[in-house]
Amino acid sequence: MIDGSMQDYELTLDRFLCHAAKWHPDVQVVTADENGATARIGYAALKARARTVSAALATLGIARGDRVATLAWNSAEHVEAWYGTMGMGAVCHTLNPRLTAQQLGAMVRQSEAAVLIVSADLLPLGAAIVDHAPVVAHILVIDGEPDPSIKARARIATLEDAMAGAGCGAAWGRFPETAPSGLCFTSGTTGAPKGVTYTHRSSYLHTLRLLQVDTMAISVADTVLAVVPMFHANAWGLPFAAPAAGATLVLPGRKTDGASLARLIAGEGVTVAVGVPTVWLGLVEHLEATGGDLPSLRRIIVGGAPLPPALMERIETRLGVEVQTSWGMTELSPSGTVARAGDTDRSAAHSGKPAIGVDLLLTDADGTPLPDQRDGEGHLRVRGAAVVDRYFGQAATACDADGWFVTGDLARIDAAGNLTITGRAKDLIKSGGEWINPAEIEAVVGALPQVSLAAVIGRSDMKWGERPLLLVELREDGVSDGDLLAALKGRVASWWIPDTVVRLPAMPLAPTGKIDKLRLRAEFGAA
Repeated sequence: MIDGSMQDYELTLDRFLCHAAKWHPDVQVVTADENGATARIGYAALKARARTVSAALATLGIARGDRVATLAWNSAEHVEAWYGTMGMGAVCHTLNPRLTAQQLGAMVRQSEAAVLIVSADLLPLGAAIVDHAPVVAHILVIDGEPDPSIKARARIATLEDAMAGAGCGAAWGRFPETAPSGLCFTSGTTGAPKGVTYTHRSSYLHTLRLLQVDTMAISVADTVLAVVPMFHANAWGLPFAAPAAGATLVLPGRKTDGASLARLIAGEGVTVAVGVPTVWLGLVEHLEATGGDLPSLRRIIVGGAPLPPALMERIETRLGVEVQTSWGMTELSPSGTVARAGDTDRSAAHSGKPAIGVDLLLTDADGTPLPDQRDGEGHLRVRGAAVVDRYFGQAATACDADGWFVTGDLARIDAAGNLTITGRAKDLIKSGGEWINPAEIEAVVGALPQVSLAAVIGRSDMKWGERPLLLVELREDGVSDGDLLAALKGRVASWWIPDTVVRLPAMPLAPTGKIDKLRLRAEFGAA
């Protein structure tokens, strides 16, 4: 007997753009510039240009498996660079422009990228990176013309000029789906950054999860605003998911302030917007100050940092939208769980259930699974098709003996299976030999209407070892330190209540929009 068989069909990322170009050729990718004007390109034209990017890279010696670094904002030209790099089998190493040249140079030295693609306004930083990473031989400028006064150790040209001399587009695909496609370093808000290598298969399967109705539920009828940066964790997979669904993709460029986003959402009829909480705080504050509505906007998907309940209510009330909270990590490609649209359970700010392809496990501090996985707090582990196995450049696995990745998060899973992150294991404060969870304090204080952002760190203490310190960015004056601390009484143990409150004019944020606790500890952690 001879069994039947199915066709070989590698799950490579170029197929998303090829699908969009064939079946949704005129659906657009829209990019906003510094002045609020927009540029537009259809998926068919974008695919043609991206294939020419592949040919241009090939003329510079880039081959399958080589790394190409990008230092750029969210723009159609950056999307072209992504697909041009990944489609030919090279690896797209995204760099965060909010880090220093020294930090980025160290990452490029590890990846050995010979080509650096840079937004025009980031060329000075790109040139400085090359001083720390002499492996870079070519700098290709996108999103504008390079300043001719800027010199670098590498050859500077526009990507457009490189494409003009490259001839017809290069072939895509024809390599294993397990081949690497992307490289992103973790944000480093709680420790040293580590490189995460994505594969075509992992990101393809991750995209299919995003499109499910109980996760991001992006459809051909949507216009999706990707505020989450392309330089971090695949922009949460949106540059893959939008063309896969045939949705319009709107990219804000460099400007993500409230006024710019309000103008872009209104002008493009955005239906779904995705980004970190601080972005939506800025949008709400702008609309509260100036008036106006965004009637097209139906959903906001939030992740990257906990969303205070008061801010969630404020967003939903002012914008008339539904907020979907989510949880993920760079190591998860990055989506782990997303709260389902239409979920009416607001009793807790949970992040939803995992979709098929992701599994969760709660353990004790020693890694032993909790006997009851519901309604108890534990250390969160995860495994799945888009979860890291080992970090870039490291031979040892990042997982335990059973294949579970240790996230470093503390979490609860309720009776319905919804995940709530309750803190970071590294953030726990040991005071008098007992543990204090800052996230529980932050949740209470962050829910106060007068508070925009709240953070708790451990400050060294001669008697207790550490004591919790509360830092706040206030939305409005008129609230005393006593009022802030009184909100904690009866909500947390009395000895958990911080001794001191520090008021900050602006909470320091890490490059990905999360509260920068490393900086807070450095500035305020000493006695």
